[in-house]
Amino acid sequence: MRRSRAVRAALTAPASLAYGLLSRRPVEPTAAGERLLEHAVPLLLRLRAARAAQPRLSVLVRTCGRERLAELLAEGEADLGLADGLAAPSDPLRLPESGPMTTVGVSEEDLVVALPPGHPLAGRRALRLADLVDARWLQTPLCPLPRLRDLAGDGFTAALVHEGDDVHTVLNLVAAGHGLTLLPASAGPGVPLVAPRLVHRVELLHGALPPGPATALAQALAGPPA
Repeated sequence: MRRSRAVRAALTAPASLAYGLLSRRPVEPTAAGERLLEHAVPLLLRLRAARAAQPRLSVLVRTCGRERLAELLAEGEADLGLADGLAAPSDPLRLPESGPMTTVGVSEEDLVVALPPGHPLAGRRALRLADLVDARWLQTPLCPLPRLRDLAGDGFTAALVHEGDDVHTVLNLVAAGHGLTLLPASAGPGVPLVAPRLVHRVELLHGALPPGPATALAQALAGPPA
């Protein structure tokens, strides 16, 4: 029984391999095929045991706001979370209280002011936030205007509020003249923001993790220890 299964497996192999392991008339193993059969059964048994020990991993990726992310982690509905937002360099993000939580900085990136084509400020080499207080703003999850008011005072009126997280939609809204906004430098063209110095920061969040895939992923995202 095992021998016949191995022969059938060889028949499904590429032609270049099958020619060396089987003769066609009659269909039977060649000398090389006989030697392979001696090892085929133990190898198949080991492969079956390995698959049983490591079942198929199921991964669900969900997009949500920070508050909901904190809830999912606290309730054990999610193992890992990635939060992002505006911050001063090396400063942690402002996150909702959610009990004991490990937070690790994953990346930081400079910000640019995304402007519609032909905007009077589009030709500047750099911009300060204080120069943009009276501009028409597009508020997005990446550019919360209350945070800008904390940094630079009153103003920063929203001409349009976009609650989605698709960067291409944000760029299209800016290009259509609905307002300017802040984006990570890698997200699209813009004028660098130089004062105050702000970055787009990404953090990894998780509670206690047992050994397993989630722990391995957390270690990979966090990078080597400093």
